Amino acid sequence: MNTRPAPHPTGNYELRIDGHLDEHWSTWFGGLTLTHADDGTTTLRGPVTDQAELHGLLAKVRDLGATLLSVKTIDADA
Repeated sequence: MNTRPAPHPTGNYELRIDGHLDEHWSTWFGGLTLTHADDGTTTLRGPVTDQAELHGLLAKVRDLGATLLSVKTIDADA
């Protein structure tokens, strides 16, 4: 019998990219919070509903031409 795996619950993610993005990009990234670090990077944090949405966010980073430095799951309180 073929069965699909159960969908993953909503998770919170942190994407770190090289360079500073203007705050207006937050809307394009689905309302994720943008934080600029002194090392010249931008961190995007927030809830991601499923793997399809995560892949969509990664495609946006690619389409923007930004360098993706890291992706990790985080606690909601982070």
